[in-house]
Amino acid sequence: MRSQEIEVLTGGRLVTDLTQEATRFCAGQGDGLLSVFVPHATAGAALMETGAGSETDLATALDGMLPSDDRWVHRHGSPGHGRDHVLPAFVSSSLVVPVLDGAMTLGTWQSVVLVDSNVDNPRRRVRFSFLAG
Repeated sequence: MRSQEIEVLTGGRLVTDLTQEATRFCAGQGDGLLSVFVPHATAGAALMETGAGSETDLATALDGMLPSDDRWVHRHGSPGHGRDHVLPAFVSSSLVVPVLDGAMTLGTWQSVVLVDSNVDNPRRRVRFSFLAG
């Protein structure tokens, strides 16, 4: 198994596209599985379309399900930060993508993304691991 951790600077964005980094990591790996793991209590990894308004739609959906207000018992950091700790129950901290001949087998509109609503910490780590088939 090969593994690499990268640092991601979110700049306060909810969605950060990791597809290019994941593509580079998989290049030359052959057939297997790519694991993407986000070792944070307030962020997750997802497959989604980017650049066509989906990021805004995701923000709207999360704001509806997880409002950024004072209802949360978990209270430290920015107002509404408790919701950030609930996010990984909806957006998993990991995902797996099949890889064939060193290329992810993503669907036409799928991108590998980091989802992070925590504006208090714009520096994130993401671990890519490749399990050869």
